[in-house]
Amino acid sequence: MKLTIVAAGIGGVLCANVALADVTVGVVVSATGPAASLGIPEKNTIALLPQTIAGQKVNYIVLDDASDTTTAVKDTRKLISEDNVDVVVGSTITPNSLAMIDVAAESETPMISMAASARIVDPANPKVRWVYKTPQNDVQMSTAIVESMVNNGVHTVGFIGFADAYGEGWYNEFSKIAEARKLKIVANERYDRRDTSVTGQVLKVIAAKPDAVLVAGAGTPAALPQKALKEKGYSGRFYQTHGVANMDFMRVCGKDCEGTLLPAGPVLVAAQLPDSNPIKKVASEYVARYEAAYGKGSVSTFGAHAWDAGTLLQNAVPVALKKAQPGTKAFRVALRDALEGLKNVTVSHGIVNMSPQDHLGFDQRARVMVRIENGAWKLIP
Repeated sequence: MKLTIVAAGIGGVLCANVALADVTVGVVVSATGPAASLGIPEKNTIALLPQTIAGQKVNYIVLDDASDTTTAVKDTRKLISEDNVDVVVGSTITPNSLAMIDVAAESETPMISMAASARIVDPANPKVRWVYKTPQNDVQMSTAIVESMVNNGVHTVGFIGFADAYGEGWYNEFSKIAEARKLKIVANERYDRRDTSVTGQVLKVIAAKPDAVLVAGAGTPAALPQKALKEKGYSGRFYQTHGVANMDFMRVCGKDCEGTLLPAGPVLVAAQLPDSNPIKKVASEYVARYEAAYGKGSVSTFGAHAWDAGTLLQNAVPVALKKAQPGTKAFRVALRDALEGLKNVTVSHGIVNMSPQDHLGFDQRARVMVRIENGAWKLIP
């Protein structure tokens, strides 16, 4: 710590110029395991984030939770207790993020999740005072799906989702909106992310004869039910969630994905957005940066969730630095407060306006509907 003394005028004035500690960002991603197709682009994106914010050096410590909830909690504890991080970014998937909330709240460390469930930032839970997230809520995306179903003459729906917090969260939100719009759910099935067969569930869905099927999965495991349904002859409409918005899903699903409808963040189809869309410029900049580093066509919405977490920090850290020094409890509190105060921050997925009741901050500009056509994402106007 350096102290600079400057004499000025009669008697002199003492001015302290304290060299601040580095800002330390702990990151937990699912870079291996069933969620690897989501976590790898997030890990890749962290490498693209700025090394300084407001002139202050930023260090990123990245740990892999292997898509495992227990490991995610262990990683979070290590980052906070051993590495003294100022903020935790992660994890990739909903079950892991939900498990990490207790650790963040107990240590009073701000956390920015890259998972989707609205439960992660549910204001009814006082612990989420310390938690923010960058992906759209499942309720926002459920609304988009229901609107599409109604517009396409769907009356009955079969549901098959993950047997975890992601699948349950989607069913809870989708079923409420579907009921309000007079859509009848005629089948409700679950499967594990690591399953290799869903024949039993698929046969029950087909027997119910739904007009459309919604698969509430994420990453490459979400392809399994759709491929099985196609194999068994199901010919109705297919809907997926924004959890499949990457090329790995399309690679695994192949021709069985053709015609699938899903909601997604605008970044997925940035080039197709009208120039009047306020998100297009920021989304396009991320796409350009990522593809320059990792290859054309490699971008996904998941890496963009990490990019958006970085953007939130770029806006919040300068505010917190005016109040406290990194590496201290006071700085963590100041950073938490600064994140909650963010207004009109444009990120690659939308425009953020945080509040004590809303630690996501998105409105309906954060979603679009897309169709898979010829192995590519097609914006539905």
